Amino acid sequence: MNTSHTNRRQALGWMGAGAALLGHPGLARAAAWQPSGNITYNISVAPGGSVDLYARGIKQALETLNLVGGHNVLPMNRPGAAGLLALQAMQKTRGDAHQLGTFHTGGIAGQVTGVLKADLRDYVPVAMMVEETTLVAVAADSPLRSATELVDKLRRDPLALKIAVAPLRGLNLHLAIAKPLKLAGVDVSQLTVVPFRSSGESVTALLGGHINVVIATGPTVTPLAQSGKVRMLASCAASRGTGPLAEVPTWRELGIAADYVSYNGVLLPPGVDAEQIRFWENALRRVAESAEWRQLVERSGNKPMFKGYVDSHRYLQSELQATQALVASLGAGAR
Repeated sequence: MNTSHTNRRQALGWMGAGAALLGHPGLARAAAWQPSGNITYNISVAPGGSVDLYARGIKQALETLNLVGGHNVLPMNRPGAAGLLALQAMQKTRGDAHQLGTFHTGGIAGQVTGVLKADLRDYVPVAMMVEETTLVAVAADSPLRSATELVDKLRRDPLALKIAVAPLRGLNLHLAIAKPLKLAGVDVSQLTVVPFRSSGESVTALLGGHINVVIATGPTVTPLAQSGKVRMLASCAASRGTGPLAEVPTWRELGIAADYVSYNGVLLPPGVDAEQIRFWENALRRVAESAEWRQLVERSGNKPMFKGYVDSHRYLQSELQATQALVASLGAGAR
């Protein structure tokens, strides 16, 4: 997807000018934008993983809380090309705030590693709503009993295990396992990394004995751990979680300072205006404050949170820089 220097400057300029515009009390009383019809939610992954789960949770909350004027939110899964197909659909509807998209750390990683042929700075991240914990898991009958045993085995033979990620190499789940393993002395360039369309498919392969290790976020792994089907070896969070994650050690506890946190939120198309941004920021804040949403996120083993338009832009910029440095150190680009 080719983008002009003008578009990029406009995207970067939104943070300053847009923040001032959104905070102007007079504009709040002007002609406030509201949806005039159904909303399409462009979900950049196949069904079955955390990105899809949270998008559908947001859809449900927007309708249940009557935040979209009685209109429907229509989820449309557009997996493929590391999220490019969903972004292309939004590009075609430039300026139309009846289009929502998924905003996720995985897309930022994909842009840096080159598997996503788009620049997220040409779009408008309007909210970050979930802090995701990435987990390392094996089947319950695996001979690997701990993350230490996993590291020791891969130090001796990096090819010894098949490691599942989704949906592609070079995205956030790949980086989340490559970072601690490299710091632990594993030759990550030699790992057998197997991509699946979604984390749902990767855990199915794990349970079927087709791969040995899965890297996925809480919603995919936690229910299987609770049912005794998988064993969680390590968390990439900076500190232990709560509930079902309270017993899962972090890489940092194991002496490997390799925190990796992903965020999940909502994206708007290029060309939307301040009133459209204001509407969605306010609506999504209401979703984030609702008990049903918080319960959904917490049950999945992740943390509900809310950061609006300005903070989402700041995160996009800072994460691009941080991921560039991480990828360079790991040599973990797409292959």
